[in-house]
Amino acid sequence: MAHRHLSRSVVLQSLFEWDFRGCANGALDEIVSHNVVEFAPGVDDLSFIKLLASQIVSKKADLDKIIEKAAPDWPLEKISVVDRNVLRMGLYELIFADKKEVPAKVAINEAIKLAKTFGGDNSGKFVNGVLGAVYKELGEPGKDDEPPTKLKKKKIPDIPYDQMPIQRLGGAVVYARHEGDIYLAFVHDVFGHWTLSKGKIYVESDAEVRQGTVAKIKEEMGIDIVIQDDLGNNEYIAADPEKGKLRKQVHYFLAEAKYGKITRGPSGGLDDARWFKIDTILNLNFYDDILPIVTKGVNILLSGAHGGTPIPDGKIGRDKEDAQVGGAVVSGDSK
Repeated sequence: MAHRHLSRSVVLQSLFEWDFRGCANGALDEIVSHNVVEFAPGVDDLSFIKLLASQIVSKKADLDKIIEKAAPDWPLEKISVVDRNVLRMGLYELIFADKKEVPAKVAINEAIKLAKTFGGDNSGKFVNGVLGAVYKELGEPGKDDEPPTKLKKKKIPDIPYDQMPIQRLGGAVVYARHEGDIYLAFVHDVFGHWTLSKGKIYVESDAEVRQGTVAKIKEEMGIDIVIQDDLGNNEYIAADPEKGKLRKQVHYFLAEAKYGKITRGPSGGLDDARWFKIDTILNLNFYDDILPIVTKGVNILLSGAHGGTPIPDGKIGRDKEDAQVGGAVVSGDSK
C-alpha cells in the first residue's frame, strides 16, 4: 500500500539519521517523531512506523551479522549508510516480520524501491543481490504463493504542470567575514548533501519574501542575516502522497551574517549545520540544482569583496559518485 511505502520511507530516514549520529541510545524515538511530523504529517500508520524502527534497532546485531555473511566482500562500515539501513529493514521484514502481513517478495521489493529512491545508482542491484541470496538460503518462502488480490488504489490525478499547486520557499547563500576570510554557512541533510538553508514562506510581495526568508534562516540556523543580493529562483517538482505533484519555487538571496555559533533548528531531515571557509567548499557534496545558486553567490563575493577569479558554473562540489557520508555527526554547532 502507498501508505506503508511512505511509512517505510520515514523509518529509513530515521534509521539513517540514527546511524549517522553514531547509533546513540535513546535518540531513535525523538528522531522518528520528528521525521513523522516533517515528512508524513497526515500518516495514520504511526504505530507501524515506531514499532518497525524500534524492532530493527533491537535486532541490529543479528541483522548486521547476516549482512556480513551475505555480502562478504563488503565490510559493513564500507557499505553506504543508506544501503546498510535499507538492508537492515529488508532483512528484518524478510526474516522476522509476520509473513501474512509482509510476504517475502513484498519485503524484498519494498527494500529495492527504497534503495533506488534514496541510494546511489547501483544501490537497487546491491540490495537485490544481498536480499536475494538470503531469500534463497531461507528456501524461497512464498515462492509459489498466489499473489494477493490487489486493493484498488486511490488514484491521484496526473495534474498538468501549469495546474500544479505552487509552494513558495525562501533561502539564502549566507556568508560572514572572519579574520580576513569569507565563510559560507550550509546545512547537511540526512541523505549526505550539503545544501542551502530554506523554508516555506506564505507571502506574495518582494518585501515579504525577503522578510520571510530572514525569519526562516533564523529558525533553521539560529543566525540573523541581512539580505544583499537577489540570486534568482529555483523550481523543482515534489510529490505529496495525498495531493500528488506540486511545484516548489525557491527564491534565493545572498545574505550576510555575523560569524559565530550556528544552532541547528528543529527542521526535520537535517543533521548538521556549519561554516566553511570559501576556498574549501569545492569538496562538498551539493545537489546539482543548488550548484548554480552557490556559484553565483560565490562569484559576487569574490569579484566584489576580493577581486578573485570567478568560479565557472557547475565547478563547485564533487562528483556524485565520489561523494560519501561517513562518521558520526560532530554537532550542530559551527566549526
